[in-house]
Amino acid sequence: MTAQPAHPAPVGNPARTGTARLPDGRLLGWAEWGPGDGRPVVLCPGAATSRWLGCGADVVDGLGVRLVSVDRPGLGASTPAPGRTLAGFAADLRALCAARGLGRPAVVGNSQGAPFALACAVAGVARALALVSAADEIATAGSLDPGPRELVALTARDPAAAEEFFASFTAGAMREMVLAASPACDRAVYEAPAFAAAYRRALDEGFAQGAASGYARDTVLAMSRWPLDLGAITVPTDIWYGTEDTTHSPDHGTRLTTRIPGARRHLVPDAGGALLWTHAAEVLTTLLARAGGDT
Repeated sequence: MTAQPAHPAPVGNPARTGTARLPDGRLLGWAEWGPGDGRPVVLCPGAATSRWLGCGADVVDGLGVRLVSVDRPGLGASTPAPGRTLAGFAADLRALCAARGLGRPAVVGNSQGAPFALACAVAGVARALALVSAADEIATAGSLDPGPRELVALTARDPAAAEEFFASFTAGAMREMVLAASPACDRAVYEAPAFAAAYRRALDEGFAQGAASGYARDTVLAMSRWPLDLGAITVPTDIWYGTEDTTHSPDHGTRLTTRIPGARRHLVPDAGGALLWTHAAEVLTTLLARAGGDT
């Protein structure tokens, strides 16, 4: 495995954007990069980021990847769904796949998008799975720093109060929190002018509906115990962490990997939580090989 490059892969505007109407009338926002007839790969983005921040803009055409990034309910262009669940998102994605002709796609879960991607694997929506800098199930972790431990305890004790607390966040506050918690290798990525502009736009879009309710619900779901039987996942799964990642998993996914049958962990030296952008080609190439056949 190669070390983290000095500069991230380019980020670029999506080739296509739109919304899909779900069976209950709600809209789900999406953005696509790469050829429209390429092999579908669905991206579940990280915390509070909208469909506008994809990955591998310089490699999706060459790989023949049709990358589809999805706004979760309440974020970006997607209709809010108060009280939504992880399983509910998997059902939404199944409907999106039917509406957009995606079949049974490979799925990438980045950061806080990981439990939503896992829900898709449990539900049989995903053909193969890549978890990149994945938010771990910290509600069941043995040891946590005081800050996360207090938030996990609040979420378990009073989910409504926790959701109200997270709803006070803003796009600017989210960006500053991410930067403050990031190692130097990640700050170099996040503060590069092109990436910084794309990241800021994605956060602004994520909070575009005038409240942080979408992010708040996502965070309560991520910080709660996941109602997912990870042992029932049968699709090929790869789990990616950088050795310098200090925020996403207490043990860089060691325990998470053991909970998913056949999962493979990739620990990338000298890389941090920005792995999805610095190593997009490796992640997507591995995912396509694991998905096999024509997705």
